[in-house]
Amino acid sequence: MNLLLAEDDPILADALCEQMRGSGFHVEHAPNGAVAQYLLAKQAFDVVVLDLGLPMVDGLEVLRQLRQHDASLPVLILTALDSLEDRVAGLNAGADDYLTKPFDFPELEARLRALMRRSRAIKASHELGQLSLQRETRSAQVRGDMLELSPREFDLLDLLLTHQGRVITKEQINQVWSGERGVDTLAANNAVEVYIHRLRRKLEGAQVAIRTVRGLGYLLELERS
Repeated sequence: MNLLLAEDDPILADALCEQMRGSGFHVEHAPNGAVAQYLLAKQAFDVVVLDLGLPMVDGLEVLRQLRQHDASLPVLILTALDSLEDRVAGLNAGADDYLTKPFDFPELEARLRALMRRSRAIKASHELGQLSLQRETRSAQVRGDMLELSPREFDLLDLLLTHQGRVITKEQINQVWSGERGVDTLAANNAVEVYIHRLRRKLEGAQVAIRTVRGLGYLLELERS
């Protein structure tokens, strides 16, 4: 569960990072809107906690720009702005939930998990090019023909397809496979390269491509003509 926390209050940010990591989240912290935009462009996240009063680029602008290219990433606004106008502006900009400060951490965590459950239910199936994937049956097809995938291959394809067009790092892939944070061994990374190679062969004819982004990771995109 990869979470982006965009919060400029260092004391609150440190406390939230510690609590969220203790609850099983892998957390990246952005102290301002510019860093939040950079991280959103470079990494794949499952959910975002976004303060509105961010320096450099305010939270509403971060959200508006995010929604121009990603309509499905769950975003929870966490802010001290509690007027009706502020709530309406945040939700109209594309937020999925709105929580005001002060707050209780158990409520924040419950809201985040509810957002992710809804997001996963909506994304029960994915399609790109001639590739389709169904989570419920853990199956995938190319032009209607079933792919023979190992559990690791399916999880890797699911991750790439869920975050299509965005870079997935080797560490993120290893987290999905192991359920652990901070996995980054040479053997594990070599295994990622092997499975990427296998998937590329199995996706021939699907009109999609797994592109290597040197020094960062991999992304799934439509095949370029």
